[in-house]
Amino acid sequence: MITKTLRGLAAAIAFLPLLTATPAQAAEPLSLADAIQQLPLADESREGYQRSSFKHWVDEDRDGCSTRAEVLIAESRVPVTVEPRCKVTAGEWYSYYDGVTLTAPGGLDIDHVVPLAEAWDSGASGWTAARREAYANDLDAERSLVAVTAKTNRSKSDQDPATWLPPLADARCTYATDWVATKLRWSLAVDQAEADALAVLAEGCGQETVEYEPAN
Repeated sequence: MITKTLRGLAAAIAFLPLLTATPAQAAEPLSLADAIQQLPLADESREGYQRSSFKHWVDEDRDGCSTRAEVLIAESRVPVTVEPRCKVTAGEWYSYYDGVTLTAPGGLDIDHVVPLAEAWDSGASGWTAARREAYANDLDAERSLVAVTAKTNRSKSDQDPATWLPPLADARCTYATDWVATKLRWSLAVDQAEADALAVLAEGCGQETVEYEPAN
């Protein structure tokens, strides 16, 4: 009797995650339109924002390479040239926002797909400093950080898809998918204008699917 009871308890515990799983942890890819529906809707506030609230370009794994260098190394289409102290000096990078290929890293910025200020507006203002640092240096998701031309990154600044999209039209579905995946990964909200803009984009992006792992 005791053995049967213990087995029953074990089975109940094993089944519990199935009962408590949320859509944000679903294993199946979501269509872009469905993923947008998963985003919480909330007004945004930039009160108290400072860029220094997000410590970035750290060397989290202490291998001598900053987050910027790690992204440059990962995204180069050819083996990179790296000088002492992990200074990346040459490679080949495709900036998907504008379709430009560069071989010198000086012309590249590492873009937070969802800008730091936008993250603050959308929920990060309530995070700990450690979580904001983790967000700003997120190397565990390919969509979070991307090497793009400095020109496009600076034209984007801290805007969301309601007011800025990549100048290369063919990049916009990928960008919307990256944006939504990042917001879902970090449980960030969208405001109404942003949600509406994303929904319009999704209408022309029927082949895009969103996959992500919730951030710890």
